[in-house]
Amino acid sequence: MTGTDQSSFLGRISIRRNQVNAMEGYHEQEIEDLELFQKQLSDRFAELLSAPDDAPTEAFLSISWIRKLVDVFLCCETECKAILLMERDAAQISKPPLDRLIPELLERVVKAMDICNAVTNGLELVRHCQKLAEIAVSALEQKPFGEGQARRAKKALVSLMSAMHVDDKESSVQKTAERSWSFGRRSGNKDRHHGHYRSLSWQVAKHWSASKQIHAMTMNLAAPRGPEASCLPAPVYILSLIIVFVMWVLIAAIPCQERSGLTTHLPINKHVNWTHSLAGIHDKIGEEWKKKEKKGMAGLLYEMQKMEKLGQSLIEFTDSYQFPGEKEKLDEVAAQVAELAEVCRRMDEGLVPLQMLIREAFHRLVRNRTEFLDVLEQGGPVV
Repeated sequence: MTGTDQSSFLGRISIRRNQVNAMEGYHEQEIEDLELFQKQLSDRFAELLSAPDDAPTEAFLSISWIRKLVDVFLCCETECKAILLMERDAAQISKPPLDRLIPELLERVVKAMDICNAVTNGLELVRHCQKLAEIAVSALEQKPFGEGQARRAKKALVSLMSAMHVDDKESSVQKTAERSWSFGRRSGNKDRHHGHYRSLSWQVAKHWSASKQIHAMTMNLAAPRGPEASCLPAPVYILSLIIVFVMWVLIAAIPCQERSGLTTHLPINKHVNWTHSLAGIHDKIGEEWKKKEKKGMAGLLYEMQKMEKLGQSLIEFTDSYQFPGEKEKLDEVAAQVAELAEVCRRMDEGLVPLQMLIREAFHRLVRNRTEFLDVLEQGGPVV
């Protein structure tokens, strides 16, 4: 959805709310707005599900794809909040069942903020892996290529594989990056304070669990039924589900602390039309997760998976390399090195914008929670 389309949608709601609420057909118009919103959600997630396999920059779970997912979340948050709050009497929000549903939503928001912090930290490990891969690429591209370059490339690649295959327990993601940050550096730790290594958020607690956070966020998350499915409980449920779903995808894609059993924690009601694409994305990620879970992979991010595959192949080459090397094999390796260099380039272009977008999502969640609390306070006490 373009910015113009979203402005049109928000303007439509504003005009409706500024009209007399008691006018003929007002409730029917709200139902129409909710249906339009659900159709837009369905279209957005259908586009994410249909990501092409033959276009690396747009591939499923690539950095670019994750950025689109977070953009969808930000659009959903804005529109859902407009449906719920724009020009609306605060007393409507404090009545049952919203007096229960809104506080439950706000609890999910707090947990989502924690996940944004953890994901930001995980992106530092991804950036660290990129730097190790760049060291390997630099060594493998040297002309003439000899045993010294092979040893240097192998050292970087072995460190890369070690960083990618974490045990997913406690704060091992952070510790793995900390252990290896000095590899190949001549400038000390200055980049950790003045460059991409610096965290954009607070560190998560030592025993914090991403998997448990998602599980807690799904508690009491049930689609409204009967008349509630076409009135205010519906957008509350939609926003809750989108928050949980987007956080779940981020945890699956990006290195995060303690994610065991992640695929068992996300119930999606497949009987609702707009959730079909969500269910498709969930199933697709679930299949990939089962393949990788036993291997201790740092995450399902497309670029990380490509890096893992290429890194393993290049380690085999450096292990068996003997000067001067066979031309056919050197040509094959050159192609792999070029592919790894391209992966690094895409990561270099996309990781910082992704970090900034996740930080924007974090601050949007903070504002979201504050606005809802203000409205609840205006409408009456919250139990």
